[in-house]
Amino acid sequence: MKLHNLGQTGLRVSPIGLGLAALGRPGYINLGHAQDLSAGRDVAAMEIHAHAVLDAAWAAGVRYFDAARSYGRAEAFLGSWLQSRELTPDQVTIGSKWGYTYTANWQVEAEKHEVKDHSLPVLKRQIGESRALLGDFLDLYQIHSATLDSGVLQNEGVLAELAQLKADGLKIGLSLSGDRQADTLYRALDIQLADGRLLFDAVQATWNLLEPSAGAALQTAHEAGLGVIVKEALANGRLTPRSQEPKMQLLRQLATEKGATMDALALSGVLAQPWVGVALSGAAAVDQLQANVQAITVDWDAETAVRLQSLVEPPAQYWRTRSQLAWN
Repeated sequence: MKLHNLGQTGLRVSPIGLGLAALGRPGYINLGHAQDLSAGRDVAAMEIHAHAVLDAAWAAGVRYFDAARSYGRAEAFLGSWLQSRELTPDQVTIGSKWGYTYTANWQVEAEKHEVKDHSLPVLKRQIGESRALLGDFLDLYQIHSATLDSGVLQNEGVLAELAQLKADGLKIGLSLSGDRQADTLYRALDIQLADGRLLFDAVQATWNLLEPSAGAALQTAHEAGLGVIVKEALANGRLTPRSQEPKMQLLRQLATEKGATMDALALSGVLAQPWVGVALSGAAAVDQLQANVQAITVDWDAETAVRLQSLVEPPAQYWRTRSQLAWN
């Protein structure tokens, strides 16, 4: 994979990155996540497993890695991998996120897996925690699932602290969630520093063959110089061979015609968008990662895009379905 700049950040990234949401904790909402952890769910076993997937990603050319404070021990696993492989900060680009606290206590089933809090005290605490685990490797720090109703984009104390972190050398981003991703992003694009520069350097949003509604807003962000990172490109497994939805037979058929897997074809559709800087693989196993990265070799064309247009769901329906996915 050829490296390129992420927007105007100056950060060098691979077109496919690896997100650690499913690797840093024993439970997650991806379809079939339980079977990916057959080697064990204790911390030591999961760290070894995470390192194996990270090794596969590195071998495939992946150079962007994405974690969050709420992904269990994702930052710790990533940090121990970076150290054990004797990598240096100039060899990789690392993003993480603040705003949610992991509360499942290493359980698959929990009353609450994470608690959202976008307050200034949480930002100050979590940036310290992220830096303790990732050190000089941390390049990009993002608000985790910023929404209009959380008030984080109107919180002057938080915005001032983010501006200071930016002045100190970090790139600042926000991730989005829900059927109002575009509205939140447009609000974020209005936030400027005293010198007129935008506060945010990057945005991470959901965009996939089922939920492409944020596309126009992401194009606008790209034109404004932000790096665009796409998460949930495979819709938490719904766009992979694990899906049992009848309508996915079309994706399966087209993938077979192209000699590709369903996931690689779906990811190639993301990579085909001109505003995409990084498409995240959420692979929880080596074979998934190796299948995902084949997306860069898949021929995505206008005919394929038209044929798969029937998969698109109304945003409210997509997010309702996502909210019903079981932790496993």
